[in-house]
Amino acid sequence: MILIKDENSVRQPLKAVFPGKYIQGKKALNELKYLTESFGNRGLLLASPSVITHVLPKYQFENGWDWIHLDTFQGECCREELERLSAKVHHDKTDVIVGMGGGKVIDTAKIVADSTGIPVIIVPTIASSDAPCSGCGVIYSGDGIFEGVYYLKMNPQAVLVDESVIAQAPTRFLVSGMGDALATWFEARSCKRSGSANECGGYATHTAMAIAHVCYKTLLKYGIQAKNDCDLFVTSEALSAVIEANILMSGLGFESCGLASAHSIHNGLTVLEETHTFYHGEKVAFGVLAGLHLTGAPVSEKEKVYGFCEAVGLPTTFDDLNLAGISRERLMEAAVKTCHPNEAVHHEVKSVDPEKILIAMKAADAYGRKRKATGNN
Repeated sequence: MILIKDENSVRQPLKAVFPGKYIQGKKALNELKYLTESFGNRGLLLASPSVITHVLPKYQFENGWDWIHLDTFQGECCREELERLSAKVHHDKTDVIVGMGGGKVIDTAKIVADSTGIPVIIVPTIASSDAPCSGCGVIYSGDGIFEGVYYLKMNPQAVLVDESVIAQAPTRFLVSGMGDALATWFEARSCKRSGSANECGGYATHTAMAIAHVCYKTLLKYGIQAKNDCDLFVTSEALSAVIEANILMSGLGFESCGLASAHSIHNGLTVLEETHTFYHGEKVAFGVLAGLHLTGAPVSEKEKVYGFCEAVGLPTTFDDLNLAGISRERLMEAAVKTCHPNEAVHHEVKSVDPEKILIAMKAADAYGRKRKATGNN
């Protein structure tokens, strides 16, 4: 259990981290060549297959894309892929990496850049998580099971967000990003209450806490409209606000304030194969709901958060995560993973154990099922 620091103890340092540059707007990708060349001369663009097929052809620079070497991401941020790309960086004498795509491409590019000592530029093509701005990356096994977090020496040198690209992506990605961003305020609040350290080895500044809170308020204000606009492939004020919340506010908020139960429950759920088709933010959103039950949140707050999740299409029940009828034994496997000693769930004020996590997950599911049955969504 993490104890609140005594007022008379040695004051711990406040720490906050930020990317070097953050650029967001329509057609922002037009700035990529200039931005890349400001950091190096031998660039490597790591992109997902869908980006290579659907995004790159729409942006033709002078001489096409010949100014940077292109490599296709192999699908998982795992040790094999990290080793493959690190060897390529050394062989080609690459001096700057651009990671373009979703969260796993982004994390892979960040980790490879950090381990090889070169700058990285992040270009998210979906707003599905807060990975772009953060100074860490999540490593999975080749089979997609969470293994651990890699902490970078510094955050990305630049993050370039093209709203036109994100507006053309499936809406489910944006909604998943809202699920990830939804956790930001609740986990920040838990760390503040328990006196727990944040993800950069210090304690939350007032600035970071304010960003985390604005992130939550932005989702509530603009989330539903942003989803509707994305369904129509329309860039709008609402979509722009939610993209910023998903990528920038959530990225700064989680890292400079800290994580707690929501992300640990996500990590626990990854041991259940049935959840592997669901995105990070979708599982995090269910972790938020379970966390509200774990921490004894007031009914009014539960109602607000459940209502938001239902309105935008985030999971609120086991059935929504393909876990209908899951046995207690298998759910306990996820609960045990959630409570690993290194997990952030221990940043909650109250001590936790697998039994408490299992009860919280079952309570979250039951609450969600009851709301659906009574038409409260």
